[in-house]
Amino acid sequence: MKISLNWLKEYIEIQESPEEIAALLTSSGLEVEGIEEIETIPGGLKGIVIGEVITCEKHPNADKLSKTTVDIGREESSPIVCGAPNVAVGQKVVVATVNSTLYPKGHEPFKIKKAKIRGEVSEGMICAEDEIGLGDAHEGILVLDTDLPNGTPAAAYFNIESDWVFEIGLTPNRVDGASHLGVARDLKALLGRNITKRSVDQFKPDSNNRITKVSVENTEACPRYSSLTMTGVTVKPSPDWLQNRLRAIGINPTNNVVDVTNYVLHGLGQPMHAFDADAITGGEVIVKTLPEGSKFTTLDEKERTLASTDLMICNTEGGMCIGGVFGGTKSGVKETTTNVFLESAYFSPYYIRRSAQKHQLKTDASFRYERGTDPNITLYALKVAAMLIKEVAGGEIASDISDIYPDPIADFEVDVKYSNVYRLIGKNIGKDKVRSILTSLDIQITNEHEDGFKAIVPPYRVDVQREADIVEEVLRIYGYDNVEISDYLSSTFLSEFPKIDKDRVQMDLSRTLAGDGFHEIITNSQTKEDYSKRVESINSEENVHILNYLSEDLTVMRQTLLFHGLEVIERNVNRKNTDLKLFEVGTTYRLKDKKYIEKHRLSIFVTGNTVGETWLDEVKPASFHDIMSSVSKVFRKFGIADFDSTITSDDQFAYGLSISYNNREIGRVGKVNPKAYSLKQEVFYADLDWDFLMKQNTTDFSFQQLSKFPEVRRDLSLVIDKAVKFEDIRKLSTKLERNLIKKINVFDVYEGDKIDEGKKAYAISFFLQDQNKTLTDKMIDKTMSRLMHGFEKDLGAVIRK
Repeated sequence: MKISLNWLKEYIEIQESPEEIAALLTSSGLEVEGIEEIETIPGGLKGIVIGEVITCEKHPNADKLSKTTVDIGREESSPIVCGAPNVAVGQKVVVATVNSTLYPKGHEPFKIKKAKIRGEVSEGMICAEDEIGLGDAHEGILVLDTDLPNGTPAAAYFNIESDWVFEIGLTPNRVDGASHLGVARDLKALLGRNITKRSVDQFKPDSNNRITKVSVENTEACPRYSSLTMTGVTVKPSPDWLQNRLRAIGINPTNNVVDVTNYVLHGLGQPMHAFDADAITGGEVIVKTLPEGSKFTTLDEKERTLASTDLMICNTEGGMCIGGVFGGTKSGVKETTTNVFLESAYFSPYYIRRSAQKHQLKTDASFRYERGTDPNITLYALKVAAMLIKEVAGGEIASDISDIYPDPIADFEVDVKYSNVYRLIGKNIGKDKVRSILTSLDIQITNEHEDGFKAIVPPYRVDVQREADIVEEVLRIYGYDNVEISDYLSSTFLSEFPKIDKDRVQMDLSRTLAGDGFHEIITNSQTKEDYSKRVESINSEENVHILNYLSEDLTVMRQTLLFHGLEVIERNVNRKNTDLKLFEVGTTYRLKDKKYIEKHRLSIFVTGNTVGETWLDEVKPASFHDIMSSVSKVFRKFGIADFDSTITSDDQFAYGLSISYNNREIGRVGKVNPKAYSLKQEVFYADLDWDFLMKQNTTDFSFQQLSKFPEVRRDLSLVIDKAVKFEDIRKLSTKLERNLIKKINVFDVYEGDKIDEGKKAYAISFFLQDQNKTLTDKMIDKTMSRLMHGFEKDLGAVIRK
């Protein structure tokens, strides 16, 4: 859920930095998962000011350029060379000053520098509309009609505002926080400041010329239904301030009427619906359920088969909207709409949840209704919406408010004992503090006595209905960090804990890979069914299908970590972050022989350059050997030294190896098959069996003293068939000499016209060492002779001497 800082300031005074607000909200249970600065125009017009052209003359060395001086509010005017044909003395213009950055539409950003243009100094740039990202026009510079002083930031003239947006990981029980007002309520308690809401004191109907009759047949599904009718509205784009509010939280503006309903929903947490009043056949709205199997076409133009439990907002001829979930094609607000029927209701969470699940419709309205909204805010929200529509769309309120609320929903009453509050918190914080916190959260205290009190909880706090819930409210505002840990804290749990802590092992590996330049990613277990069709090695018949999927794109569980990793790479590459080293530990899912199989895998990705361009080094693109080196480090960490490898036929890879240990495949590594993704650069990928690696993890280590005796290096040049792999040479060398060979390294490979066709030459170093004595020439020569003989006999090698 996204919360805008500027929007939040409409409800509560905020002086703290975004980071401080994020820390406060997280500590109180509204966990902030990220903070992002939002600019309505890229760059926010920083460094761009309003100026006035003081002089303008032809450039002495260019026919199409003008030499100007521009007053930008400094002691001296700035000389600027301009190529626009319409520049003239006395104009108010937009000037990009030196060191500012422009973000022109459809082009890459660039920085303004002091320069000489055809021999004349230019300290800035007079801008056209498209050059500052405001439009598409480029016929000439932007000429302003303004009396603002020279040097005024252009952002002030164009009403450009930057904003900070909090991404809040809202838990299912905290629907009260699913709005800016809800978040402001928590800040009110945390900061001790008052809430300010829009005044509706001036609300009043302009007439009763358009009364829409309303009846509620199913009051269980709809306990409260508030509404009114407006006439003479003009549907058009919303003003900038309203569009900015919605865009900040990721909502595209539609029109002024619909935008107001979205503004109220995200501002107050009250879903609303606006109907074209002229589309309400019979002039009557009936809230009821329709017979099982009835057909209804929703806004997405899909015909849906209704259940007898789907609550419908109907006219005299049929359904107009699935109540609290999704509107219909015929009754919504259109460009031609002039009369509007506004709905502000409280629907049963049970009914809404069932309908949303049945029709696989997840909307902002159903998200809130199915968790429980505030039945007492419908009238206030309706008045706010009506007054805002009058402000941005004109028209008049043409009816009194209709408010059908036969059985008002009571507050929750909870008996609380102070002793239980202190016991569960672990600290006596005092009665005054308890009362202060609860009052700040709109929880009233009544029937107070020496031992406790009765808490009156407003119905929008659906998660606070027990004594323990009351204590949790007190504690989250008081602050978990303010409860000291006792010096006598101990555990009476006597069982031995397992030696292997999987989370700790994974964290240890994460540190190792991070130290090697990798970044950890965490991706969604749900994926696109299309991915399983891109490569033949993934059997689409083994997909685990999701019954109640949340998105049409995410309908199955992943069989591999490859494709989501490629999505992360593609997202970064598209944002010019091309040199990547990534890893993830995740779960894969398969359905085989009617059994669900879950496996944990470790994926590693390398792409781009492993060495960037510097004056010391040349650019080094990633290669198979880079990822293989990282895989080897992982294996060594888990005590896997001697593993086998064979060429894999898995078509996820253009080429690669299958790695096995004790005759069991434990991973595959190679270059990703280009048909699996759309990027132009190469991607190298390793898929390792994390469950197997965990079994190899041990806390038992053996240590060996470093040898006191020198290491000896001997080099051999072998001419071998191209089919012979280095792994064949390594295995044979280890077989022929197990004790003395400590390391084998290929330091040169040659394939060319100086050796026979079908051959290649390896230059290999052998490092020999004895733990107990210095090696003599005789021992070294004997070992090397044995190796050369073995290479010639078993591999058909020719030793170049």
